[in-house]
Amino acid sequence: MANVTDLQTKYSKLAQEYSKLRAQNQVLKKAVVDEQASSVSLKEQLKQRDQSLRKQEQEMDSLSFRNQQLAKRVELLQEELANRGDSPSQHGLETQSVFDEDLQKKIEENERLHIQFYEADEQHRRQEAELKARLQELEKDSEQHQAVVDGLTAKYMDTIERLQSDKARLEVKAQTLEREAKECRMRTEECQQQLRRCQSELNRQVKQSSSVIQEKVPFNDTKFSDYNSLNVPPHNRRHQLKARDLAGQALSFIQDLVAALLNFHSYTEQRVHIYPRDSSIEPISPLNQKFSQYLHENAAYVRPLEDSFLHLHQSITEDTVTVLETVVKLKSFADNFSSYTHFLQKILPYQLKSLEEECEAPLCTTALTVKNQELQSDMKRVTSVFEKLQSYINILALPSVRQDAVPQSSTSAVFTQLAACLHSLHDAIKEMSKHYNQKASLEQELPTVTQKLCTTTECLLGSLGSLTSSTGKIATFFSNNLDFFASSGYSPRGSTATLNPLQAESMLANKKKAAAYMHAVKKPRPQSVPYREALSNRRILTSSTESREGLTQQVQQSQEKIARLEQEKEHWLLEAQLGKVRLEKENQRIADLEAQLAAALGGSPNSQAAAASTLAQSHEEAEKEQKAAGKETTLCTSLVGMLCTTPTVEHVGDEESREQLIKTHYMARVGELTTQLQISDSKAVHFHSECRALAKRLAIAEKSRESLSEEVKLANQNITRLQDELATTKRSYEDQLSMMSDHLCSMNETLSKQREEIDTLKLGSKGNAKKNKGR
Repeated sequence: MANVTDLQTKYSKLAQEYSKLRAQNQVLKKAVVDEQASSVSLKEQLKQRDQSLRKQEQEMDSLSFRNQQLAKRVELLQEELANRGDSPSQHGLETQSVFDEDLQKKIEENERLHIQFYEADEQHRRQEAELKARLQELEKDSEQHQAVVDGLTAKYMDTIERLQSDKARLEVKAQTLEREAKECRMRTEECQQQLRRCQSELNRQVKQSSSVIQEKVPFNDTKFSDYNSLNVPPHNRRHQLKARDLAGQALSFIQDLVAALLNFHSYTEQRVHIYPRDSSIEPISPLNQKFSQYLHENAAYVRPLEDSFLHLHQSITEDTVTVLETVVKLKSFADNFSSYTHFLQKILPYQLKSLEEECEAPLCTTALTVKNQELQSDMKRVTSVFEKLQSYINILALPSVRQDAVPQSSTSAVFTQLAACLHSLHDAIKEMSKHYNQKASLEQELPTVTQKLCTTTECLLGSLGSLTSSTGKIATFFSNNLDFFASSGYSPRGSTATLNPLQAESMLANKKKAAAYMHAVKKPRPQSVPYREALSNRRILTSSTESREGLTQQVQQSQEKIARLEQEKEHWLLEAQLGKVRLEKENQRIADLEAQLAAALGGSPNSQAAAASTLAQSHEEAEKEQKAAGKETTLCTSLVGMLCTTPTVEHVGDEESREQLIKTHYMARVGELTTQLQISDSKAVHFHSECRALAKRLAIAEKSRESLSEEVKLANQNITRLQDELATTKRSYEDQLSMMSDHLCSMNETLSKQREEIDTLKLGSKGNAKKNKGR
């Protein structure tokens, strides 16, 4: 209902605004109409002025015509006067005087008319310009008013449409809200009923629990804090996982910080060897030598920070209890941090003195001196912040050595101060980086700056940037997780007491015993298949069995067909061999007949013809015998493809030869099939092993391709980086050469000027000496 009233009030406000806008629209429409009427009247005035201007122009034309007539008359009178000569009479003089007066009057009148015409023309032009300007202004105002009216009309139409749509939407929303209100009332009634049932159930459970406690529990140790502190708290696995995760994140931040600190100290050492004195040209000061020696030992103090924190991260696992009292590895990290802080305190005076030595350099400007002083204050501030961090970290490491060293109420304050100190460290390093950037830009303007110094300074600025980034990340990370660090995480139920290492050890032992008991009690359930999956598997199995039976029948039919074709093949091979034997016999018989024919041809022609006829007859008889033998011979093919003929006395030797041929042929065929089978088996084994080897080679080739692609990417990145470095180096060398050439030109100019001055001084001194000698 409240939503409905809000919608009604909103709709009433929108209606009021609409009425206001409508009234304003009427006023604007009236103003536009007035402006249009005024513009029409001004246009009429302009037309009247144009008409008066035309009349004045006509009058001007008539006056100029009359002026021309008068000028012609004057010329005629002058000509008459010139013709009359030098002896005018009294009448001519009078006439001349009359004409002169008349001419003078006409001239004055003409002059007056010219003045009036000029004034009227100027006034007309001025009025015309004013009217045109006013007309333009009015047209602009009219256009602006029309644009405003159009915009307001469109705006009002949009507003009206929007209000109508809002009205429809609000009506729909009101209906939905009323429906929801009804549903909410129904749900409220249901919830009240459920609440009554829950209250009755809870009252029953409370009565039952209180009766059980009174009857079964002889002593409740949770009422007393001293006894409750002896109870082992439950293991918080979520707390352990988050502690493990946060320790991993902190390890990555510490690694970035260690890398940035190593780079900063190393590049500072390189800078000490280059500026203000280059160690390759002249020896540096003993102070900078000692400073460089100390900086060279930075890895011995910085590397243990990463190693000790890595051990700390490895000690935090899912099966351990992570609180300040049980994190023993934090003490080694605190000791390493203290040693690094002592290292910073040891090198701080040398840093300050080294900057003072830079200020004492001959080319050090005032601005550089100011920046060096700011860097001195920044280094002091950074060292003091590290000292504060050392004290807070040592305080947090004390509970793991001595249990009651830090009370639980003070732990949150220590963590809060540590977070603030980390933010101040980030601010100090950021300020030092800004001052180093300003100092580097000032040093590049010096004429004696070298490329080696520029490169080292750039590397130093890069290390300061990464150091600023890493400290900022650490400060943000610590502030975001400050609540988790300050929370205890483990404590007995109903108590705020801390967890000591003995309780943690007993908690882990009980956890291991419980896990072993659950593992022993837990029995593996027999594997079962769901009903739907079993049905689908049965359907697949049935279809696969049917398809397998069909394939088996097809294989059997194919094997029978192959066997039948093999028999036919063997049959036709035997037929071919028999035909070959018969062909040889026929050839032998033909040869005998030819011999007989040749012998017969040795006699008379009649005898030759008779021999030929006998040869033909014998040949025909042989063919008849062959056909008869073919009719008598019966061929039968058994399952093994053997050919048998009806035994006759003439073909006994052929039958034995056929059996021998069949036996040898089958033996040769069996040997060929055996060799083919062995060859196919060996080829299959060879192909299988070759495929496995090819698969392994393919996997190795894929891995090598990925590694090579990564190497190619890295190589391309290195190439681009080297090209950029080469370009920057080339550019810096070119700039340096141009600066050196300009410097040499300026030096040559100064030397030439000095030589000229020396020559002039010498000449002056010689002249003075001569004058003194003359005196």
